[in-house]
Amino acid sequence: DGPTRQVAGLRPVGGRPLRAGTDLMLDGELVGRVTSGGFAPSLDAPAALGLVAAAAASSGTTLLAATRGKETAVEVVELPLVPHRYVRN
Repeated sequence: DGPTRQVAGLRPVGGRPLRAGTDLMLDGELVGRVTSGGFAPSLDAPAALGLVAAAAASSGTTLLAATRGKETAVEVVELPLVPHRYVRN
C-alpha cells in the first residue's frame, strides 16, 4: 500500500518562517509535523520540510500551521526546493 507518511517541501504563504515541531493541519485534522524550517536565502523566502500524511503530500495542497499562536497557510511544493544548476557529463 506504500508509506503512510512522506517528506514534503513546504513554502509558507507570507513571511512567517516555520520551526521544527510545528503541527500541520488539513480540514481541522492533524496530518503532519514540520521537521526543519527557517529562512532560505537561496529562495529569499521561508521554507521548511515536514513529514506529512501521504494523502496530503501532493504538490499544491494547502495546509495550516500554528505559528506563534496564529494560523499560517503553507503550500506543499516539489522537492528539491532549489533546483540543481549543474551539468552532468
